[in-house]
Amino acid sequence: MKLNKQDILKALESITVPGEGMNMIESKAVKNVITFGDEVIVDITITNPSLQAKKRVEVDILKTIHEQVYEKAKITVNVKVDAPAKPKANVIKGNPIPGIQNIVAVASGKGGVGKSTVTANLAVTLAKMGFKVGVLDADIYGPSIPIMFDVESERPLAVNIEGKSKMKPVENYGVKVLSIGFFTKPDQAVVWRGPMAAKALNQMIFDAHWGELDFMLIDLPPGTGDIHLSIMQSLPITGAVVVSTPQNVALADAKKGVAMFQQDSINVPVLGIIENMAYFTPAELPDNKYFIFGKEGAQNLSEDLKVPFLGELPLVQSIREAGDAGRPAALQTATPLEQAFEKLTQNVVEEVVRRNDDLPPTEAIKITTMAGCSAVKK
Repeated sequence: MKLNKQDILKALESITVPGEGMNMIESKAVKNVITFGDEVIVDITITNPSLQAKKRVEVDILKTIHEQVYEKAKITVNVKVDAPAKPKANVIKGNPIPGIQNIVAVASGKGGVGKSTVTANLAVTLAKMGFKVGVLDADIYGPSIPIMFDVESERPLAVNIEGKSKMKPVENYGVKVLSIGFFTKPDQAVVWRGPMAAKALNQMIFDAHWGELDFMLIDLPPGTGDIHLSIMQSLPITGAVVVSTPQNVALADAKKGVAMFQQDSINVPVLGIIENMAYFTPAELPDNKYFIFGKEGAQNLSEDLKVPFLGELPLVQSIREAGDAGRPAALQTATPLEQAFEKLTQNVVEEVVRRNDDLPPTEAIKITTMAGCSAVKK
């Protein structure tokens, strides 16, 4: 029997393409039909990449032609899959959180490098420059921001915003501050598993009335763990700043900190590296520099990793004293420290501006596996 192409096409109209809701002819899935006597070749393209869909299409075509056209037809079905490319889940795009223009995470791979001190001084310097600034102390297990802002005894008030009760951040030196330290006693240890810590952070983020902010600085805990992922899932981070001392032990961990933000599954821009405790200068010898922890280690690391070097800060006794007293050293006027923090902050602002010019707005990352994010392969 000689098969007719039109009979084949009419039969194929009775078959629905898997996942599309239209028949094979309407959806233009059938690309070609060729007949030779009792033989027929059907070329079809579907968008469903599953093996089950491909098998179903082939079986449906064979069965329909045999039933509606000719039961002894020799049929060849060529199924091609043309699935649309999946958008990269964690590409940085979307809209920023209303009211908060830039969210900068201050991180370190290692503890004890002065990350909270840098955060506090960056915040007050930004406020001195005229920006509206907030600080979220995300170091759940070692919150030190309340001490550095001299608000350790303060407690956030409740305010009514559009019928909802919200926390009002504590404010000092022109900076709005929220920390888990406001909700625990000074001698009370926070012994929480990851999910509970993440819940507390979400409350400080979404149940707080931050108002209009040019910059929100997030003081992250050391390392590259659960808290970091929770923050980056909750907030669209504009960029990250990594703090390190010059010594090799700290640099090894700082490198991991940079790598965390640069992972494909996170992909948060690294604004740069700050070298803290770059050198020691005694008060009685202000022109002397002693490189106790090594020389220019973080600067060299930034060159190796091809990320900006934002500047260096000296190891000066008055910085520590100012932090302990609750008045960040950057508030000191007409001093070398004020100038150092101003230069550093200007560099951070410039990198944020450059980042916003070069990249689209941010969105929170999506982590879709129980394992979280895998290590970067270099």
